[in-house]
Amino acid sequence: MKLRRTMMLVFLAAVLMSAGSALGADVTTAVDVNSAYVWRGATFNDGMVVQPSVDVTSGNFGLNVWGNLDVDDYDDTLDSGEFSEVDLTMTYAVEAGPVGLTGGVIEYLFPTTDMGGAEGTRELFLDASMEPADGFTTGITGYYDVDEVKDYYLNAYLGYGFALECGLGIDLGASAGYVGHKVSASGDAGFNDYNLTLGLGYAINDMISVSASLNYTDAIDDDVLITDTNLYGGAGVSVAF
Repeated sequence: MKLRRTMMLVFLAAVLMSAGSALGADVTTAVDVNSAYVWRGATFNDGMVVQPSVDVTSGNFGLNVWGNLDVDDYDDTLDSGEFSEVDLTMTYAVEAGPVGLTGGVIEYLFPTTDMGGAEGTRELFLDASMEPADGFTTGITGYYDVDEVKDYYLNAYLGYGFALECGLGIDLGASAGYVGHKVSASGDAGFNDYNLTLGLGYAINDMISVSASLNYTDAIDDDVLITDTNLYGGAGVSVAF
């Protein structure tokens, strides 16, 4: 069963890479190893995870396959060595003057549903961003689950990036989330999570890049979100074709 699920993700990634190459698209593969898996302030695993991904972009269109492999079992609530989540994302991006707009759909698949995992679902999203000054990016993203949850999540963010003379890129970010009543722990809509991030990136050559990140997350309103993991980080490598 584990081998079959692993091979499924490998197959999806291979299909994307082959299709991208055939169409002359840009293809990037990456693998990140993180000390925890935290999503919108909620802890999915407080131990080590491996998260591979494949991105294919052509013009304004983008496709992504992303997976979460649990190395640790989160106090025996997860099956270690399993892909507990696979996300498929399709995007379309346009420019409207100084504002960049990206919309799309995310398909959330949970291969361990038969062992107590969540049901698969899907979201529609729209992101609007702009660069108010050199190096700065700010924006807001709205997500709406159209399947299992039927509720929304809003995320406002601010980022600043710069590069040192040695070629090391540094990215600083902050974001805050707001959820609808179906997602909130209290049953009332409210401010959910805030996040602070520090990212480092270095291009070894035109194809291979390495990265590292340190993240801090916490609840804005303890009645809306119950947190488990606050500080986590990781490292990764990506290859562009």
